[in-house]
Amino acid sequence: MHIEPGIVDGAKITLSYATATGALGYTAKMAWDMVKNDGAASLAIRSLFTTAMVFVYFQVLPHHPVGVSEVHLIMGSTLFLLFGAAPAAIGLTLGLLLQGMLFAPFDLPQFGINVTTLLVPLFAMAALAQKIIPAKTAYKDIGYGQALQLSTLYQGGIVAWVMFWAFYGQGFGAENVASVLSFGAAYMTVIIVEPLVDLGALAGAKFLSGLKDNGIFEKRLFAAA
Repeated sequence: MHIEPGIVDGAKITLSYATATGALGYTAKMAWDMVKNDGAASLAIRSLFTTAMVFVYFQVLPHHPVGVSEVHLIMGSTLFLLFGAAPAAIGLTLGLLLQGMLFAPFDLPQFGINVTTLLVPLFAMAALAQKIIPAKTAYKDIGYGQALQLSTLYQGGIVAWVMFWAFYGQGFGAENVASVLSFGAAYMTVIIVEPLVDLGALAGAKFLSGLKDNGIFEKRLFAAA
């Protein structure tokens, strides 16, 4: 989902500063709420884990440029289910920033675009989780259908934001439309993989129930709300 340099440039890129500021502001609010409920140490350790995982997803796992952007296995729903919304948002932000600073400085001008694209669908997914996962159900016990809904919303949100940035930056010319559609078609194949990764991770979590009170994992992973 790293949008290609030059897709949005000039004065138009200013919009990304505003959207990123809003997304990071909401992340800060979620982080503060978590500190009040679970403590700063829990937020810090979970964010360390998510940042490391996101960095691996972006830099180590296969990723291929397609059309206006790149196709990555981001596992946003996996991060959310294991560690919670605030650590997932922090990990996505810091992992993206580290990857840009260390390996892809040409992506840094698009940081606002890319962080918006990653975070806003995460917020929407967290809201959906409250609606489709009953309060009496721990995350480790959700089914494939629920995991699929979360992944579809997250990945679909990423595609929608990339499409927005591409059309905002380059218009609706035939070449740009074809490039956007090729990206969207390629990216949505991630939906086939991510729910299976989620269920695999949640199955593994059942063997780690002894860690449920040490602050490393989201409380809801092991217990009902």
